Amino acid sequence: MTAHGSLGRPPRFPTIGEQLYQLASGTVTSAELVRRSLRAITASQSTLNAFRVVLTESALAEAADADRRRAAGEQAPLLGIPIAVKDDVDIAGVPTSFGTAGRIRPATEDAEMVRRLREAGAVIVGKTNCCELGQWPFTSGPAFGHTRNPWSRKHTPGGSSGGSAAAVAAGLVPAAIGSDGAGSVRVPAAWTHLVGIKPQRGRISTWPVHDPFNGITVNGVLARTVADAALLLDAVSGNHEDDPFKPPPVLMSDSVGAAQGPLKIALSTRFPFTFFGAKLHPEIRVALSGVAEQLGMLGHTVMAGNPNYGLRLPLTFLPRSTAGLLDWAERLGEDVTFDPRTESNMRIGRLLSGSMLRHARASEPRLHRRVGEIFRSVDVVLAPTTAQPPPPARRFDSLGPMGTDRAMIAACPVTFPWNLLGWPSISVPAGFTSDGLPIGVQLMGPANSEPLLISLAAELEAINGWANKQPEIWWNTPVPTDHQ
Repeated sequence: MTAHGSLGRPPRFPTIGEQLYQLASGTVTSAELVRRSLRAITASQSTLNAFRVVLTESALAEAADADRRRAAGEQAPLLGIPIAVKDDVDIAGVPTSFGTAGRIRPATEDAEMVRRLREAGAVIVGKTNCCELGQWPFTSGPAFGHTRNPWSRKHTPGGSSGGSAAAVAAGLVPAAIGSDGAGSVRVPAAWTHLVGIKPQRGRISTWPVHDPFNGITVNGVLARTVADAALLLDAVSGNHEDDPFKPPPVLMSDSVGAAQGPLKIALSTRFPFTFFGAKLHPEIRVALSGVAEQLGMLGHTVMAGNPNYGLRLPLTFLPRSTAGLLDWAERLGEDVTFDPRTESNMRIGRLLSGSMLRHARASEPRLHRRVGEIFRSVDVVLAPTTAQPPPPARRFDSLGPMGTDRAMIAACPVTFPWNLLGWPSISVPAGFTSDGLPIGVQLMGPANSEPLLISLAAELEAINGWANKQPEIWWNTPVPTDHQ
């Protein structure tokens, strides 16, 4: 079954902005919003399977506290709003499993990002599913089963932040936190009709993880609207004193509705070199061209152009990503059972964690110069987020390490360079395939260009009304056996 969504009906799932208005006007309480969220999570869990941990008791207590704070006249950006976080984020008293199976010690304190969420008044309702150690563009594993795409129960929502994407797309929460090490926010955003922001490296603190996956992984946000994504990004941005990267602070919400003037935009369809080939799906190519036409209608100049990725990007990505698995394995402890594909990648990480890793990190300034050359002539790069639409949820189940890598690259070959560079990128909805599966494109900028990208994304949203298109509700009914 594929759900084409409520294309002509009023949207059922409220945004953060709408919930904040309801709270401010007194038409709803945080306790009511959180109970609705928890009921939806419970009803969907057996089929959609978006959550690894549901924090019912603490969420209800936080909601009651938010209502008291609001009644006392206190103001905070997310006061009383239910939010979900990914399973790689520390919440005090809760294991940080990161998609793995086994006995994992509970975290002793909140991550810096969680501390900022609480300070902003958000109510954290749970931790969402992700694939094991965030390695793949799907969300499934022996620890929790298969997370499904709200637009089609047969398909994956993407990964690794697929649980967060599924939770938002299904209306369980209005927005969620993810992380992105090779597209893990942008890919599920594209495959679930959401806005997904991978911000500048260091924009959102990763503490207590000092330098996740050797600098390629950052925390990001998923939401149904640009305004919601910018608001959440503002709430969680900022640094712990021990963070290795601290970009200059910027208020993202100010960029929504603030047009930057006519821009020069490169339309890029050339993929970076990978060890396996990838081809752009014809319907994604058409959707990409459609977005380019819309940008032209908005007064921007769109021209063909591709970043100079060179031939060595995968050689610098592989040591940083696989060696990063070793850090997480040490953090999780000895009572964890890993997928054989993870074990294989860890072996590669041990081989590459010496001089190859040092060389990979030392090469980043050269990558900045080479890839960044395109920004001498354009302001933004427009590219597909993925090469293919979302695959079936069980597509990767029986694949070994090489087969998984081949399938992963065939579907998602174009997001990883911006992780190596540490620069921001936003995936935005771009329509649907003829089968009703979501398509996304990404807006890619140089260092610290989130305000520019958010402004441009908001212009596109204003003429497309992405949030008005929502999936049909199927996730409180059993998934047929042949779809499992």
